[in-house]
Amino acid sequence: MNLRRVVLDTNIVVSAALRFGNPHRALLKARVEADLLVSEETLAELREVLLRPKFDLEIGRSLREGLYEELARQCTLVPIPFRVQVCRDPRDDKFIELAVHGQAEAIITGDRDLLVLNPFRGIAILTPADYLAIHSPSARGHLI
Repeated sequence: MNLRRVVLDTNIVVSAALRFGNPHRALLKARVEADLLVSEETLAELREVLLRPKFDLEIGRSLREGLYEELARQCTLVPIPFRVQVCRDPRDDKFIELAVHGQAEAIITGDRDLLVLNPFRGIAILTPADYLAIHSPSARGHLI
C-alpha cells in the first residue's frame, strides 16, 4: 500500500517534536513519502498547541516555531467548502473534513475518537505504529 496524501493529527506532530518514538518516525516517513495536507483550522491548532508555554522546558520556543514554519511551507493547504460532523468529539471533525476535501488516503492519529471511525469513506485512520508498518517502495533505504 502506498499512501500519497496524508493528514497528521496535531497530537502526532506535537509528540514528534517533543520526543523520539513512533510519532516522530511517522512524521519523518510522511514527510518523505507523502503529500501532507493541512487546512487553515488544523494549522491554527498546531501553532497554538506547539507554542504553549508548558513545552518551553522540553524544547525551545524557537525550535517549535521553526518546526511549525517548516511544516506550514511543506504542506498542501486544502480549502474546506463544507463541514463534516461525524466524530464523537466535535473538535476532531476538522481532521475528517481535511481528509475528505483533500482526498487523503490516511489520517495518522493517536486519538481514539478518530481511530474508532476507521475506515471513514475509504480513508484509513491509523496509529503511528500502523502507518509505520505499511511498506512503501519509496521508503527503501530511508526510514524502514
